[in-house]
Amino acid sequence: MAEYKEIHGTKIRNYTTNPDNPITGEVWYNATDNVLKFQLLNTFSLGSWATGNAMNTGRAMLAGAGISSEAALAFGGEFEPTASALTESYNGTNWTEVNDMNTARQTIAGNGTQTAALVCGGAPPNDGLANTEIWNGTNWTEVNDLNEARIALSAAGLSTAMLAFGGYNSPERALTEIWNGTNWTEVNDLNTGRYKPGPSGTSTAALASGGYNYSPNITGQTESWNGTNWTEVNDLNTARYNLYAFGTQTSALAYGGDAPGYVANTEEWNGSNWTNKNDLNNARGTMSGAGTTTSGLAFGGTPPTPAGYTEEWSVSTLPAGAWATGGSLNTGRRAMGGAGTQTAALGIGGNSNPGSPPYDVKLAITESYNGTNWTEVNDLNTARGYAARGSGGIQTSALYFGGKSSPGPAGDALTETWNGSNWTEVNDLNTARYNLGGAGADNTSALAFGGTPNTAVTESWNGTNWTEVNDLNTARGQLAGFGIATSAIAATGEDPSGRLDITELWNGTNWTEVNDTNAVRSGAGAAGAVNTAGLIFGGFESSPVDSNVGKTETWNGTNWTEEADLSGPVYYQQQTGAGTASSAISFGGEGSSNQMRTATEEWTKPTFTIKTIDTD
Repeated sequence: MAEYKEIHGTKIRNYTTNPDNPITGEVWYNATDNVLKFQLLNTFSLGSWATGNAMNTGRAMLAGAGISSEAALAFGGEFEPTASALTESYNGTNWTEVNDMNTARQTIAGNGTQTAALVCGGAPPNDGLANTEIWNGTNWTEVNDLNEARIALSAAGLSTAMLAFGGYNSPERALTEIWNGTNWTEVNDLNTGRYKPGPSGTSTAALASGGYNYSPNITGQTESWNGTNWTEVNDLNTARYNLYAFGTQTSALAYGGDAPGYVANTEEWNGSNWTNKNDLNNARGTMSGAGTTTSGLAFGGTPPTPAGYTEEWSVSTLPAGAWATGGSLNTGRRAMGGAGTQTAALGIGGNSNPGSPPYDVKLAITESYNGTNWTEVNDLNTARGYAARGSGGIQTSALYFGGKSSPGPAGDALTETWNGSNWTEVNDLNTARYNLGGAGADNTSALAFGGTPNTAVTESWNGTNWTEVNDLNTARGQLAGFGIATSAIAATGEDPSGRLDITELWNGTNWTEVNDTNAVRSGAGAAGAVNTAGLIFGGFESSPVDSNVGKTETWNGTNWTEEADLSGPVYYQQQTGAGTASSAISFGGEGSSNQMRTATEEWTKPTFTIKTIDTD
């Protein structure tokens, strides 16, 4: 066996406490605590959907079976305009047609594995079938029927032990039956009758999530089955039906559905609560799936009708950055300017909504942050918000430009410079605008780009004047920006067509389109010192539904990587950022119902934990 010195090149060192800058993997002796210790890089798990090869025959209202994204079965469904008996097998790459079911049908329930599955119920006729068939890996065989024929039911479990619940055969929508490998037996009903809830788990430990129950229609209700009774537990965050789910009673994934309107929402269940996760790439319902919360599959569905889409769910382990609570602003507001670092920042101007006329109050307030507390300092000369929210310099030498100081569609060209004590008005931008992006090292060198009304104009500041330089490739406002005058990033935003995921890189002369962000949004905050390292966070998404988000992404000069979200549970848009890709802050912003945020969150990446080695 190799010794520690052979692996690391040194013996285990003795420290009074802990080394100042330990290396990951290094082991040392802490003489004060009399223990061996080491440093561990913190990580977090990130789940996401990736597009796989399409089914041979697109179908909706089908059923599926399988325990991972590498081995699944899809069967039945609607192949417009008729019901289908088709069965397809998935090997992790491609779908292959195998032997059909004996009875063509749609709005069915099924589950199991790729080589041992069960299907039951469905239509036609519209009042439902009781037929049950079992799959042995090669053929379907008819076995004993359900006790109650119905459509739009759900099922969880294996071909030898399955639970069928819910469905539609008026007025019975709460029925539950259990399969023992030979016969179906009626057991205790759901508390809330419904059809097409999301199914997960086994015949003795299952979950029914969401569905349609006519009163009050679409529901997010979740019930847990213990082998005898159903118990109501915490609801889905997004009520819907025609969704699908897989996993276990304590670890499940629910996705898609009709809310109304087809959605891409994905939520993960941890045994107590549902948490929003990364969405499907294609919003849809009436699909099926297979797998677990670490390796799953979504296939089929509508729209379009019918769809052959396949998406694979996987979970990656990534180094964990973390947001932590900082000191609160004295005045909550949105659309401020920002400058500085995590421990020496400025929050400049902005807008407030007091909840009564006038609803959009422009502010001149400036606050200084020392890493712990915000302190009010001298005001701007002209109160305004929606100015550049990107890198505006440092705490003692900053620039605030553009914005909106009065009602109406027009923006301002105003520029003010900060010397650490006071604001002074200097030469204006050539193009008046608001909701623009900005970057800059101090009050002598900056870049202004984009903005509202929708423009691609870029201007460079030399400490005295603004000069027009080459435009963005895509005109937009509400964009996030970071960097300096010669090395900047413009990301996301919105134009008349909607919100965007576009990223452009500035090299001091030209803008070049580079890889898009993962999330389509506007009104995000940003931080970063150069065009090769930065982050964006928060903002507003419009798909699958309009909502503020806490999503954080870091930029490495080539690609965006999803990181840990802002703390939440309430998220904001039009917040402001300052700092670098590894040490930043987010402050201010607007939440739901015009809530003005005072909170500050501090970002640090990566993070480490020192662990003790048990030598007993």
